[in-house]
Amino acid sequence: MPREFSRKHRVAEELKRELGILLTTEVKDPRVRLVAITDVEVSQDLKYAKVYAGTFDVTAATEDSSKALEGLNAARGFLKRAIGKRLRLRVVPELRFIEDTTERDAQRMSGLIDSAVAEDRRHGDPLDSGTGSDAGEADEGHGTP
Repeated sequence: MPREFSRKHRVAEELKRELGILLTTEVKDPRVRLVAITDVEVSQDLKYAKVYAGTFDVTAATEDSSKALEGLNAARGFLKRAIGKRLRLRVVPELRFIEDTTERDAQRMSGLIDSAVAEDRRHGDPLDSGTGSDAGEADEGHGTP
């Protein structure tokens, strides 16, 4: 019976879970204090892993997130050894940390949308007021006197 997920996918999920645990319990570097592993992509031969990491503090400056990436790169050897002890793999993948800016970008886009809506309301957007021509036409012809 074939397995539901490939070995590559299962290894990626285990790496993601174990790295998350290691970052919260074992790594003492203050630069990686608010870092979360968002995704892991493993190469087909399982020798390399791209680890996407994002910070919980989306309001922090971009320098802080680059410091977090520096902290992860500094802990790379420790993390690889710890993964080797925890997971039963012939070859422990080389870890390559990449910043995941999805949450920061989402916050920025949400702020832009909010400011655009506020700007439209200040200038009296006719679409927002509900007095457009469609509202009056919808009531006509329904037989309600």
